[in-house]
Amino acid sequence: MLENENHVLVIFPHPDDEAFGVSGTMSSYINQGVPVTYACLTLGEMGRNLGNPPFATRESLPEIRKEELQKAAEKMGLIDLRMMGYRDKTLEFEDDDTLQEVVKNLLIEVSPSLVISFYPGYAVHPDHEATARAVVRAVRDMKKEDQPKLYGLAFANDTEENLGQPDIVHDISDVQEQKLEALKAHDSQTSQLLQDLEDGVRSGDPEALKWVTREQFYTYKWESDNVD
Repeated sequence: MLENENHVLVIFPHPDDEAFGVSGTMSSYINQGVPVTYACLTLGEMGRNLGNPPFATRESLPEIRKEELQKAAEKMGLIDLRMMGYRDKTLEFEDDDTLQEVVKNLLIEVSPSLVISFYPGYAVHPDHEATARAVVRAVRDMKKEDQPKLYGLAFANDTEENLGQPDIVHDISDVQEQKLEALKAHDSQTSQLLQDLEDGVRSGDPEALKWVTREQFYTYKWESDNVD
């Protein structure tokens, strides 16, 4: 059982970010009756995978990924999906204040008790980092008494060296099928990886089982906050 929340707000830049890192947690909250909102900033239209043989073009991929995102939301039981209309691989060039305002407006509307995004400095991709900065800045600017908890996904090579072990670990064993279904929904980007993952789960491979039995986060360390 996860800690009870009033409302959970998840913010990521790309379709499938949620499926890999937090779909089990999202499904768990939804199954508990906790409202969950997912704001996806882009449609991942610059995704590298166009199929082999190609099943998509640069022109058709955005619509494909939009449909995949909607299908993943359905598999998770998610009702409140927001597609924010930014373009993939451009978030790093957006004005930080503008992105912060987008997050601020979501915080005002949704009033979450928990926000989940990437952890700034440990999210690897430029779009991930831009999203993480906007989220931290928006939460930081709130009155202390109104600030939600902030959990970050972190997977840079030096994450544990600098942040230690994740302090939030969710057991998602009960919703592992929902997580696999959410991953399957993003077929244009996950087909080969998912096949390997399912094979690993069937064979009891510990690394594969970790993907479908637990999700890990870091509570944001405000005392060492260095986001500009």
